[in-house]
Amino acid sequence: MRFLRAFLVLSAAAGAGCGREDVNVTLQKVTSALGVSTPIDVERTRDGVRLNLSGEEAELLVRHRGEPLKALQHVVDMAFGRAARSVSHGDDEAQRVVIDALGYRKGKDLELKQMARLLAEKVKQTGLDQQLGPLNPYERRIVHLAVAEIPGVATESIGDAFSKTVYISLRK
Repeated sequence: MRFLRAFLVLSAAAGAGCGREDVNVTLQKVTSALGVSTPIDVERTRDGVRLNLSGEEAELLVRHRGEPLKALQHVVDMAFGRAARSVSHGDDEAQRVVIDALGYRKGKDLELKQMARLLAEKVKQTGLDQQLGPLNPYERRIVHLAVAEIPGVATESIGDAFSKTVYISLRK
């Protein structure tokens, strides 16, 4: 029954116009419908806006390697379409909206960046291609951006499904 309430909340939000505040309010309603009472902290980052759920009950979202958190991000993305993924400022600069809980995703993002940089350096030293994955689109973006900072290497996503593998190789 909790999931049905959460689905109805998202369905109602899906047709509405969206700004960061709308995503924040809807996220609060969805977590409440799921029986998770948690404050939402808004953090502005260089890449966009991070909505971080905090409090004891937010731990439910980071269990099972963060799968519930990934699902919540996906559902919010689907409910609001591109508007949730790229909320615009007054200067029309696209801003990503990331849903996090207890800083879990922030830590995983840092680990992924470090792994991508390590593999890119390994490619430069050995000349052998390296691969990382399967990764969802959000994770692939992190890898592509991290490797782009290292001269002499390139990345390419390979695969047919939602989850693809990122190959890191010497730039040709």
